[in-house]
Amino acid sequence: MTTGLPATAVPAAGAHAPQASLSAAEARRIALRAQGLLGAPDRQAGARGVLRHLGAVQLDTISVLARSHELVPYARLGAVGRQAVESAYWTGAHSFEYWSHAACVLPIEEWPHFAFRRRAFRDRGHRWHRMKDREGSCAAVRDRLRAEGPLTTADLGGGRNGGEWWDWSESKIAVEWLLDIGEVVVAERRGWKRVYDLAERAVPGDLFHDDLDDHACLRRLVAQAGSALGVATRADLADYHRLKAEQVESVLPDTGLVPVRVQGWPKPGWADPAALESAPRGRHRTTLLSPFDSLVWDRPRTERVFGFQHRLEAYVPKPQRVHGYFAMPLLAGGKLVGRVDPAREGSTLVARQLSLESGKAVEPMAQALCEAAAWVGCDAVRVERCSPEELRPRLRSALDALGG
Repeated sequence: MTTGLPATAVPAAGAHAPQASLSAAEARRIALRAQGLLGAPDRQAGARGVLRHLGAVQLDTISVLARSHELVPYARLGAVGRQAVESAYWTGAHSFEYWSHAACVLPIEEWPHFAFRRRAFRDRGHRWHRMKDREGSCAAVRDRLRAEGPLTTADLGGGRNGGEWWDWSESKIAVEWLLDIGEVVVAERRGWKRVYDLAERAVPGDLFHDDLDDHACLRRLVAQAGSALGVATRADLADYHRLKAEQVESVLPDTGLVPVRVQGWPKPGWADPAALESAPRGRHRTTLLSPFDSLVWDRPRTERVFGFQHRLEAYVPKPQRVHGYFAMPLLAGGKLVGRVDPAREGSTLVARQLSLESGKAVEPMAQALCEAAAWVGCDAVRVERCSPEELRPRLRSALDALGG
């Protein structure tokens, strides 16, 4: 196989024989380019272009600097307007919300490719909760949506019975079940509240179907994951849209992905052929990443590709946290070189806990903190805990020089 990379060709010896050999650094740069974090960003396409390129942007309730789905385009495009991000996702029937890697925003074009998951829910008969009167409760929700248009959970009577967060009301269980099986869609959020509508009304007619069989759906999603990752193991491909290993294995030969050998990877890799056509070049982004960013959401892959142990500690008891509640990795020079647990106090961005891999990360961290502060409307940066502590004076000088 001829590639644009300075990789060592390996003669093919079968359908799954590696066609190229990549160094660890080459694989890392391919991954960064595939994720839109190496080279010139497509600012004209904006946040909507980022979504199409990645294929999925994870949603989460935590909001520190901003919510995760805002941080993802920010990391790639810079200080894109936060309202522009919301508009890109939730207007014009360009996207929908469904179960991918987790709860994700997905390009509307991918609706047909999740038919396999909708069918699986139907066959299972429930997700987490069971309804007391499934037929009656679902019919009531359908009737309300048909008569009144898009509604929130509150509009439908409230989400909880008054107990814990998981003690859902019958109407909440019903509308979420209809979402799971594709009768209802979330194509908008208002103030972080899901807005439900009938899928037949919200999904464009040429896309509103479950005609694709499981093989066609899985083939598309594995190929899309391969394109978004650049180079990946089978486990990486499975994790992107949370597929089963056997599902990936069943379609892999039909995806167009090619087998490669990556230095230091214990298992074979698979690459998007387009990613091998030219060596990744261009400017590396210096930015803070959401812990839910698709560059780092797969923890084993993050450690394998970047040599960086990343763990979300929001749900870890406070005394047991090592790096903080919402530790955001620092990307600079194509590597993960630090992390910070941020907060906001008025117009000050507070680095509650900050760690640096080496002195080389000081200036990039200062730059990333100042840019993030300006993006969310802060005009000062305060560092509470710094590790290693001896780098604090240099970091403070760098922040002062940048106006932070």
